[in-house]
Amino acid sequence: MIIDACVQPHFRYNAEIRRYLPAAHQLRSIPDVEQQWYQAPGGDYREDLYGEHYPGSDPETVSRHLIDDMGVNYAILNPLTRGNIADYLLNSRICAAVNDWLLDRWLEPDRSDRFRGTIRVNPEDPKGAVAEIERLAGHPKLVQVGVPLQSREPYGKPMFEPIWEAAAAHGLPVAVRINGGNGVDHPPTFAGHAHTYPGYAAFMPLNYFVHLATLIIEGVFGRHPSLKFVFADGGYDILTPLMWRLDTFWLSMRDQTPWVDRYPSEYLPGHVRFCSSAFDGPTEADAMQRWMDFTGKSDLLMYGSSYPHWSTSAPATVADGLDTAQREKVLWRNASELYGLKERV
Repeated sequence: MIIDACVQPHFRYNAEIRRYLPAAHQLRSIPDVEQQWYQAPGGDYREDLYGEHYPGSDPETVSRHLIDDMGVNYAILNPLTRGNIADYLLNSRICAAVNDWLLDRWLEPDRSDRFRGTIRVNPEDPKGAVAEIERLAGHPKLVQVGVPLQSREPYGKPMFEPIWEAAAAHGLPVAVRINGGNGVDHPPTFAGHAHTYPGYAAFMPLNYFVHLATLIIEGVFGRHPSLKFVFADGGYDILTPLMWRLDTFWLSMRDQTPWVDRYPSEYLPGHVRFCSSAFDGPTEADAMQRWMDFTGKSDLLMYGSSYPHWSTSAPATVADGLDTAQREKVLWRNASELYGLKERV
């Protein structure tokens, strides 16, 4: 079985979102989804996936590519919104419109029962985000909450905790994914903006560690034992050295964080997952299996193709070189346990 934990569906055209906005917001200026500061040299999406509309905008075509061609049994859909927008109320309405569109175009018509979806919320509007979770959490095909990787503050800070509390109360993981560049965006690195796309792509996932470290150090995982976060843009290759560093500093300064009752790395299995469309780490076959054993990566990693992104990769790309048990965990078992998906042949 194969579960693709990171698929990005698109609107067919930019104006389509207006059909799902309240009348008061339909005439507002909304960013174009493709106006990114950092463009991949060959385009953001695979050239062979372009057709009459945006890549990833037709459910039947996506089903053919993922299910028929790549053998995927379930696909977790995590659509983009429109980045970070200064008008937080408009941003919340855009998130709600994306959710309604996802249900209307993708999840409700899906008779194959292969698609699952994400409740997109605006973390800049905690009250609105909680209301959106409460509105949609009961839908059986919505299996996680989605927020952007870009944020003005680390996600362990207290202002965000009502969102995580609501997600945990409904048994929904929180998926963190790059989703910006077309609004009022935050720098992709700790020291400001990268000059080129390679710099952006290489360093942007480092931001997940700031979120992860504060979620642990601020005690969020301790207060919400069932809360789980999914970091959907790879970067797990840097997990081990950074967690070793965090463990070391926590051990020598425990008096400052008495609510953290174990090594920070010990929070990983119960609270953290990663998605990747390619293997991050050593490329030598004899080193891959051992690398995955560091920090228990094979229990944390889920295959996510990033379809229809330019880096879309088949399942074999991330599983090649792993042993049988590791391959099974990465390709489906970890995602099956996280999202409650039944084994399907």
